[in-house]
Amino acid sequence: MRASSLPRLAFAGIGLMGLPMCQRLLAAGYPLVVWNRNPDKCAPLVALGAQQVLQRAELCAQADIIMLCLANTQAVSEVMFAEQGIAAAMSHKQVLVDFSSIEPAATRSMAQQLAEGCGAQWLDVPVSGGVGGAEAGSLAMMAGGDADALAQVMPVLAHLSQRVTHMGPVGSGQVTKVCNQMLVACNAMVIAEVVVLAEQAGVDASLLAPALAGGFADSKPLQILAPQMAEREFEPVKWHVRTLLKDLDMAVQLSHNHLSATPMSGLAAQLMRSHAAQGHLAADPATLIKLYSGDK
Repeated sequence: MRASSLPRLAFAGIGLMGLPMCQRLLAAGYPLVVWNRNPDKCAPLVALGAQQVLQRAELCAQADIIMLCLANTQAVSEVMFAEQGIAAAMSHKQVLVDFSSIEPAATRSMAQQLAEGCGAQWLDVPVSGGVGGAEAGSLAMMAGGDADALAQVMPVLAHLSQRVTHMGPVGSGQVTKVCNQMLVACNAMVIAEVVVLAEQAGVDASLLAPALAGGFADSKPLQILAPQMAEREFEPVKWHVRTLLKDLDMAVQLSHNHLSATPMSGLAAQLMRSHAAQGHLAADPATLIKLYSGDK
């Protein structure tokens, strides 16, 4: 397919996930305009042919689809609706795809605000699979929003994902991502406990992941985190403690809003907050082993 026949894309948020996602879109031939709060992070993409803009609203001038991959709800709200934000420059012909993991209620509110302002559709499409999944184009995506709008962007998402599941109306993708992160974060916490228990009981913890592979206890977090924890391998940082803590806090709030009991996730949030307070907010979750091992 000729580049001129491809939709024009804009992307805000060139972080751990955004960078490899954009690299894949450029490799697929899409015209791409990028913006990041720290403009220097756009340099690798500019070198590959992306166009960089310095103001958020400028993303809309040359794009059919505007995509976000930002840190939290506040960041999405600011980038979209603060002065010179993206929403003020969007039209009803454009589609907003938010890959960020943010609060479901805020997503629904912002989607309504965008629709009332310019008529544009908001799709919440949070992702799972980490940096490795972003690099390989094998992310799992859970989407909320209008089915026709999702169908419109599916050819683009196909370059980033192994699977896109339409979960329902806007906000449904974010609810699903909260559920995903409850499983991931609680799993990470138990893996740290298991590694230390194995060590203290005289078992080589580096053998846990291969020994349990394919059994009922197996998981991607186990295969990634257990070897890192056993080897005390914390660099390079592939994801952040702060991200899991943010998502656990969202899970607890969502459970309160819907009168649903989530005691395991509540405890995980407390332990994660304690770990973050020890200077590990920007560290890899593999450092969770320090909660139990006595390592400094």
